[in-house]
Amino acid sequence: MLEFRDRGRRKRITLDHRDRDRAKRQADEAAAGLAKAEVPVAERPKERTLGELFEMYLGEVTPTKATNTQKHDRRTTEMLSRYFGASRAVVTLSLRDRDRFMRDRRAGRIAPAKSREGASVRDRVIEQDLRLLNAIFNWATMARDGQGDVLLERNPFKGYKLPREKNPRRVVLTDDEYVALRAVALRVDWRFHTALVLAHDTGHRIGAISALRWSDVDLDGEEITWRAENEKTGYQHVTPMTSVAKEALVFARGRNPGIGNTPVLPAPKDPARGMSRHLARDWWKKAEVLAKLDPKPGRGWHSLRRKFASDLMHVPMKALCELGGWKSHQTVLTCYQHPDQEQLRDA
Repeated sequence: MLEFRDRGRRKRITLDHRDRDRAKRQADEAAAGLAKAEVPVAERPKERTLGELFEMYLGEVTPTKATNTQKHDRRTTEMLSRYFGASRAVVTLSLRDRDRFMRDRRAGRIAPAKSREGASVRDRVIEQDLRLLNAIFNWATMARDGQGDVLLERNPFKGYKLPREKNPRRVVLTDDEYVALRAVALRVDWRFHTALVLAHDTGHRIGAISALRWSDVDLDGEEITWRAENEKTGYQHVTPMTSVAKEALVFARGRNPGIGNTPVLPAPKDPARGMSRHLARDWWKKAEVLAKLDPKPGRGWHSLRRKFASDLMHVPMKALCELGGWKSHQTVLTCYQHPDQEQLRDA
């Protein structure tokens, strides 16, 4: 091997033989050539394009993530390729390119495929887009190309501050709102009723609840297994069920008996599949109308997850994270727990 530094960067190339004396002669010749500034010792490393990096990342890293996260990766990389250009060399990206993307994304001039055209987005969405891009670039600075070199010498966006939502809209469902929704739940659909109770009593995302199979439910042991592929964090865990949750699951089994891989909450038109989160969203809106709740932006399935974390604020953080499927207590503290006025006065 011939090892040298080029513009301060350490490099190593193979000489394709094992003769030490010959290697020393080649090293002396290379050093003399560098001293005279005649010819470079090695060719300039290949400049990777966005399209190449995205293809490798989607093929090697994305399959290890949860199903919904995989969809997000593919949707976001397609948008980024369309915006910056798949043939764009990564090393040519700069702060100006990043700022331009943020402006256009915020104004709705660029959006994922099949999204509503012209719809503006908040900084939280832009943050998620750029986090994925940074993750791909950082991965490329550690992954090797099979020849001993990294895929990318440096992350062109490293050190740039991510946009932050100054006033994030994190609505917590109130007890009165939950009672009102539950009172009309069966008028919407038995699946909506079951999902509503499970979301309230387990604190899990509607996507994970919709994906539950009867093999995940142990009514005798009163436990629910949350599989890694259905969790946003990819974290498989088992939680006990409350008596109310068990009652809702027994009711669901009466409406939809099954074993093994049979969905607990089957799609109305395809019993072999779990109901979609889009249908769950539509049912939620219908229930709000039936319950005569005043419209409130941000109130939805995730507001139940925040209610779960806030109601159990007295529980040790480790136990709460295990119950709700959170991997980091920082996420709970920052995004989910919201003390009410009574708790603040007591404190």
